[in-house]
Amino acid sequence: MSRMNADDLSMSDLLQLVVDEGASDLHLAVGIPPVLRLNGHMHPLDADPLRPEDTDRLMKSITSEAHQQTVREGGGTDFGFGFGEAARFRVSVLKQKGMIGMVLRQIPSKLMTLEEIGLPHQIKELLFRPRGLVLVTGPTGSGKTTTLASMINVINRERDCHIITIEDPIEYYHEHKRSIVTQRELGVDVPSFSEALRRGLRQDPDVMLVGEMRDLETMEAAITAAETGHLVFATLHTTGAARTVDRIVDAFPTNQQEQIRTQLASSIVAVISQVLLVRADQPGRVAAFEVMISTPSIQALIRDSKTFRITSDIQTGAKWGMVTLDAYLMALYDAGRIAYEDLITKCQDRDAILQKLQDTGKKR
Repeated sequence: MSRMNADDLSMSDLLQLVVDEGASDLHLAVGIPPVLRLNGHMHPLDADPLRPEDTDRLMKSITSEAHQQTVREGGGTDFGFGFGEAARFRVSVLKQKGMIGMVLRQIPSKLMTLEEIGLPHQIKELLFRPRGLVLVTGPTGSGKTTTLASMINVINRERDCHIITIEDPIEYYHEHKRSIVTQRELGVDVPSFSEALRRGLRQDPDVMLVGEMRDLETMEAAITAAETGHLVFATLHTTGAARTVDRIVDAFPTNQQEQIRTQLASSIVAVISQVLLVRADQPGRVAAFEVMISTPSIQALIRDSKTFRITSDIQTGAKWGMVTLDAYLMALYDAGRIAYEDLITKCQDRDAILQKLQDTGKKR
């Protein structure tokens, strides 16, 4: 195939290539050709480097005037974009060095089952709880949105209830199945997560999903919703159950922290932390999880500010479906699904992992 001329590149052709290749992301930046991210690795296309007028033209071809105005005023914008019937993309437009750049993430059209994602079967039972807070945490790009969408899909398919999602932007579209699904987008349908949560309580919800608990007001509103008889799902950019609890408590003023610990102890149902890793045995990626399910013992640890002991409770909580991140990573490594480097860099207690490898004779 001959080298592509930048003038001939259309967004439609580029997105079709992303879909055909099964790439997760498309990067468009001035000075380099378009780049696909395939299985975690960057692959530049055989094309001319993009000029400022190319990225500007490509951006305008899919970006509404309102979002273009946001880019001019604020230096960037995010939105969801449907590429016909083929795929949906989460689009991030940004300015760098005064020029336009774009990152488009492909949102898988087929929702995975909880088993395909790799979650313990006990997680499904949590989706039938009448109330409480389920937190899905992890770094950006770790698959939190996919995990949450799969959970919402199970509820939608198997429960008759009203599900309200508040997202920025909406990524997965849910059809009404046994449940009614109301999906609200930040900046389009509602001004903020906290406002949408407060208003949502008047809309007869059973289940609520908050795209991100990014400020104190949203955390407060989510905890209140969970306490008042709703099953609430939310995400945080933390790793591990203990850090997640500490992050929420620390967001509050000192004089409120004891009360928040008590509220969290009674409302948290589970904390699921995940990281996404490149597979060692075949092309693709695999998620590793830490799962904490609330028990009376864990509730007491949260209440008494002894979160540092949560990990040992998780280690002994296998019968409830609990697993530590390090144990999950170790199982993936033993099965040959991840590389040694990923095991060592992503684990939380490196010395313990190295000791275990030494004891079992697997250390390189």
